[in-house]
Amino acid sequence: MTEKAIRITSKEMQQLFYKVFIKYKFIEEKSKLLADVYTESTLVGVNSHGINRLPLFIEYVEKGLVKIDAEAERVASFGSIERWDGNLGPGIVNATKCTNRAIELAKEHGMGLVALRNTNHWMRGGTYGKQAADAGCISILFTNTQPNMPPWGGKDSRIGNNPLVVSIPREQGHVVLDMSISQFAFGKINDYKLKGEKLPYPGGWDDNNELSNDPEKILTKERGLPIGYWKGSALSIILDMLASLLSAGDSTYRISLKEIETGISQVFLCIYPEVFGDKALQQKLLNEIIAYTHDVEPMHSEDKIYYPGERSSQTRAKNIKDGMYVNKGIWEKIVLLAE
Repeated sequence: MTEKAIRITSKEMQQLFYKVFIKYKFIEEKSKLLADVYTESTLVGVNSHGINRLPLFIEYVEKGLVKIDAEAERVASFGSIERWDGNLGPGIVNATKCTNRAIELAKEHGMGLVALRNTNHWMRGGTYGKQAADAGCISILFTNTQPNMPPWGGKDSRIGNNPLVVSIPREQGHVVLDMSISQFAFGKINDYKLKGEKLPYPGGWDDNNELSNDPEKILTKERGLPIGYWKGSALSIILDMLASLLSAGDSTYRISLKEIETGISQVFLCIYPEVFGDKALQQKLLNEIIAYTHDVEPMHSEDKIYYPGERSSQTRAKNIKDGMYVNKGIWEKIVLLAE
């Protein structure tokens, strides 16, 4: 760890974050939820969407981009499908509420979908995948974003890195895929920048239209590299289309017309697998797949094979025990916000 990093316990972090949100006039229930989610994201090692993102969130609150008293509300219902409007409320609060509603619909109908428009950044999407899995539901969740990747072959950013989450409940530890459609989430790229490190693989284009692993050069114009090159580009466009059409909300294009990313569109799809009545078989199938994947000789002896969400669980356990390493400057900035 660099000298810029300090170790903080989850209790210290949660208490400080709660103090910040109370100071900025969030009600107690929302302050606790926000503090818990930001802390949990940092606990699982996603500082980029946990502690590192909190000062920017407060900046958006101060600018009026996040309406502290607003919440998502249903505007249309079609059986197991609903449309909601986020009213520019806090993204975490809105996403938590819409995930809960999709779970309710799934348990009533077998499958439930909530499409949300006019909301703000949900921070770490895996939060809501775990929320669904804890409730016994499979989930498929996604969001659009501001343009931060060029469509394949293009020079300027026109598509978003539109994070995708898929979660599956499992007794021995949930499977939770949480990925952006860029090779690296931009928060992760900023993590490397804060640490003064290069990316392990190319993550975007520099000013000379060359692929680069230098976070400074990539962040200058926010031109990220799509996963799978042209395939990731196509997937980003499709997810943006689905989020916009299902919610009747803003697309990445419309988000680009705003000075700051806000008013985004999201989809929360939950499936209740217990309707099939074969839970033991489902768990057996999951465990077979995981065992088969684990049981492969690594290319390098020091490597280990993981299923989606496995490393996050291990990181969380370690950080609960030892405390979390966080950037000292960001911690001090949040301390000042709480005063």
